[in-house]
Parts: sequence; structure tokens; C-alpha cells
Amino acid sequence: MALLITDECINCDVCEPECPNDAISQGAEIYVIDPGLCTECEGHFEVSQCVEVCPVDCIILDPDIVETKEQLYDKYLALTGTGRQVPQE
Repeated sequence: MALLITDECINCDVCEPECPNDAISQGAEIYVIDPGLCTECEGHFEVSQCVEVCPVDCIILDPDIVETKEQLYDKYLALTGTGRQVPQE
């Protein structure tokens, strides 16, 4: 799944610089996550960095975009231009 920022977002700007894929940007009213760029930090970190730093816990799994860990890792590989490797658990 990709991540989703809910309406509880307070526009504090803590999440945006934490995203290694630049998937977070300022939307019309709150920050938004581009699901085409969001890998839930798969390939970069063990946990989603934006979720870790959000002071109001407004970043959730997007129920409309279901992706497996392997799909997220493949997206990471495509975004970074690296070859297929076995992710370290």
C-alpha cells in the first residue's frame, strides 16, 4: 500500500524532508503523498520515515492502493535505477 495523509494534517512540514523518494509535497490544503513515488521507505529504511516523525499521526496506509512488499521494493528499484536485488529483512 502507499501511504496517505489525512485531513488531520497540521501542515507542520516535518514529513516532507524525510521522504527519500520526494513523494510528499504541499497540496492545496494539506500535504499529499504521490502514490507513484511512495514505497513506504522500502529499500531505504525499515519503517516509513514520514510516519515516524509525524507529530499528529495523520499518515496512514491508503486502503485504495494495495501493494505487496515485493511490489514496493520493485518500485524502489525502478525509482532508483538499480537492478533487482534481494531486500534485506
